[in-house]
Amino acid sequence: MTLTADLFWSFRSPYSYLAIGRYRALAASHELTIDLRPVYPLAIRQPDFFERNHPNWLSYTMRDMIRVAQFHGIPFGPPRPDPIVQNVTTRAIAAEQPYIYRLTRLGQAASRRGKSLAFCHEVAQLIWGGAQDWHLGDHLAGAAQRAGLDLAELDAEAVQDAESLDTEIAANQLALEIAGHWGVPTLVFDGEPFFGQDRIELAKWRMEQKGLRAR
Repeated sequence: MTLTADLFWSFRSPYSYLAIGRYRALAASHELTIDLRPVYPLAIRQPDFFERNHPNWLSYTMRDMIRVAQFHGIPFGPPRPDPIVQNVTTRAIAAEQPYIYRLTRLGQAASRRGKSLAFCHEVAQLIWGGAQDWHLGDHLAGAAQRAGLDLAELDAEAVQDAESLDTEIAANQLALEIAGHWGVPTLVFDGEPFFGQDRIELAKWRMEQKGLRAR
């Protein structure tokens, strides 16, 4: 019996990136289907979030994400460019956001095709794995191809069906909150949320209790 789970996830979240490869590997090695459901990051949902945070929040988060990547042997580098346009000094979020809406809609279009886990992982490796100018050239087209998708087709849908995609993305966020959390990455299995890149083994343990088996 193949088990199913939902992974609520954001392109701007470094911890989402640090989790997705391990969840993808788990789905590949076990009788498990993970539906990645993209959401807009806090920078879009709560633009003043970073301005309200403790001054130490950013420096600690940077230190922690780097050591988590080193611990797991995951390639990691600051996004160039950042999916969110933000003033690094004031932490203010820019009104114009040329990247995150496209990315998240592409992720939801991939979800419609049942390939969001693969697509978002491939793209995240560009954004957070150290690629320069991931948004230019054939970077994203290559990521889509590796996930079994066509970027031109996804981009056309992201433009033509933007309103419906945003409705689905909002429904993802609502489903995450109904499940009992609000942040990403959160895996929801059998109605139980597992928040953070450090809860993967715990989620696997719970799934094994419910019959998770290796392929």
